[in-house]
Amino acid sequence: MPDYQDKLKRLKEEALEGGGKEKIRQQHEKGKLTARERIGLLLDEGSFQELDMLKTHRSHEFGMAKKIIPGDGVITGYGTISGTKVCIYSQDFTVFGGALGEAHAEKICKVMDLAMKTGVPVIGLNDSGGARIQEGVISLGGYAEIFRRNTMASGVIPQISAILGPCAGGAVYSPALTDFVIMVDRTSHMFLTGPAVVKAVTGEDVSFDKLGGAGVHGMKSGVAHFIAKDEEAAFYYIRRLLSFIPSNNREQPPEKECKDDQGRIESRLDRIIPDDPKKPYDMKEVIRLIVDDGDFFEIHSGFAENIIVGFARLKGMSVGFVANQPISLAGSLDIDASVKGARFVRFCDAFNIPIITFVDVPGFLPGTAQEHEGIILHGAKLLYAFCEATVAKITVITRKAYGGAYDVMSSKHIGTDINYAWPTAEIAVMGSAGAAEIIFKKEIEASEDPKKTLQEKVSDYREKFANPYIAAKMGYIDEVIEASNTRPKLISALELLKSKRDSNPPKKHGNMPL
Repeated sequence: MPDYQDKLKRLKEEALEGGGKEKIRQQHEKGKLTARERIGLLLDEGSFQELDMLKTHRSHEFGMAKKIIPGDGVITGYGTISGTKVCIYSQDFTVFGGALGEAHAEKICKVMDLAMKTGVPVIGLNDSGGARIQEGVISLGGYAEIFRRNTMASGVIPQISAILGPCAGGAVYSPALTDFVIMVDRTSHMFLTGPAVVKAVTGEDVSFDKLGGAGVHGMKSGVAHFIAKDEEAAFYYIRRLLSFIPSNNREQPPEKECKDDQGRIESRLDRIIPDDPKKPYDMKEVIRLIVDDGDFFEIHSGFAENIIVGFARLKGMSVGFVANQPISLAGSLDIDASVKGARFVRFCDAFNIPIITFVDVPGFLPGTAQEHEGIILHGAKLLYAFCEATVAKITVITRKAYGGAYDVMSSKHIGTDINYAWPTAEIAVMGSAGAAEIIFKKEIEASEDPKKTLQEKVSDYREKFANPYIAAKMGYIDEVIEASNTRPKLISALELLKSKRDSNPPKKHGNMPL
């Protein structure tokens, strides 16, 4: 074999070996795959084309000149996932603990630039100890270059981050800037400062999991959209996401053949609303009964459970669902639900995915904690997101739609295209009991039987206002429909709105209430 071929073969073998057999063994002992194994498992077989395989760092300080490994701790390139073209980077913890230096950052930036030029999603598989200390401020500059690209790519191409190991310090901001974050239970962690620093500064003794584990970010902070039981499950979520979303903001979401009857009448929906207005029901069941084959892909399922967001299909068309959940906080809107809903609405709008909103909301969650923590500001985020969205928007009011929450939940007044209500809908400033107590306060107090009088006034108010017909008379509701007929009605509206053309006033950007 000629010398030049022998040299190429040797360099490639060094790159393929990563940090060496011992480091690979340690990675496997932690229950983690290697960077290359991850790419092989996620991408379609034989589709991966690697870039910058032989790139190395240029650092000479602290003995780094003697530690040069081809690839520099991150594998980059492109391939396909279920036939969809993607750009990808996978950090290699076996090389310098996946720490990011100048060359490492340059490789990631190059593949992100390529994704933007070609209009394909970018997938980041994160497993890194953070900035490479030996390179000092140069590594920090590398992070900033990545953050800027995350920001410029936002709303242009989908960005998905899988956290498959540690992700600390500045490293957490790149995933936070992406559209979806997936964490693996017990093996992945995200935090700005680790347990040792927390202990030194605050005296608080906390474990890695309690500080920044998948459970924390999937259920408390809302940083993670999915908690996967293992890496294979994490890759399943990536594949599912890509099946619903387009490759860039100029394309329409993918459609699939639908074998479910588009005219299907679902009689169970006519009985799903309880007679008792205080009794809850599961809004996820409503969605499943309506969508193609009952297949609903929920996003952020463990966080702010009083609002539901996720993807499904109607007659093969990809749609995003936003819905109040009566079995959690009676479906009321709080800070977390508002932020969760707003982020999902803005993603759908950026990538041309129609939004269907199911409403059963008694109002915003009351209390000093919510007020003091800024429910006004955060609630306005959801309002802003719905107002700003120009994609097809359809709303169905199933039961309660009270007060300002009625306005916020994609009402006709903020630009929704088609608004339906079930006969069970109650559209009013507040619940009948509360309204009657305020309006007829003096009359009730002066009556011989205040309890009986209150009941009569509640009944009277409910008859006059707590129904969908006043709103229908005003044109705020386009049609009051039988619940069982919801699926064909939504499909008909979606088909009409395929040709919708709408835009917002020209501006650099709005000043969203952050």
